Amino acid sequence: MEPKQALIEATTTESLPVGFGVFSPMSGLADKFDNTGFFGQILNFIDGAWTVFVIISFSFSIILLFIYVYASTARKNLHQLHMAELRERERIYDERFRSGPKNSRFSDIEKHIISDNPNDWKLAIIEADIVLDEALKKIGYSGVSLGERLKSITPSQLTCLDDAWQAHKVRNQIAHGGADFVLTRRLAEDTIKQYRRVFSELNIL
Repeated sequence: MEPKQALIEATTTESLPVGFGVFSPMSGLADKFDNTGFFGQILNFIDGAWTVFVIISFSFSIILLFIYVYASTARKNLHQLHMAELRERERIYDERFRSGPKNSRFSDIEKHIISDNPNDWKLAIIEADIVLDEALKKIGYSGVSLGERLKSITPSQLTCLDDAWQAHKVRNQIAHGGADFVLTRRLAEDTIKQYRRVFSELNIL
């Protein structure tokens, strides 16, 4: 070998980082043994197995990534559909009962809360929240939303203010939590009881 060619090869070999272009950490060790020997064959086998493992792992990771993206998109779409359904049911109730007889509105809430369907419990709470919002607006409390109106009230003005806040928070969890929010019967009944106490103090029951 000519000196110039030998120098080029030596420089090229030294410039490569250890393990460059090699999948298996065993490949460098295998080069130190006779590949036809028993130990060399074992290292070659491990080297091949490691390469296959890396390829399979990489492919599996890509598949999992696609599944995650698909599941996240589907979950987001489901949440949006659930929220749209709740808003539509709230709108329909608002149009039908906001100006309707007081007793019929409360009986509708009671009918939903005794149902065995968790979606009816959610609707009962949403309906009760609308009734509370309308009552506070008629009294004259300021604010563009029920939350803002509650902030303008002091405990001396409404002794059941904490009940109103707790019940309204459950309503917000229903509205913003979507299908992820699990409403138990116990929580639903306790929330309606809180609304009832507020309604009673406001003299709208």
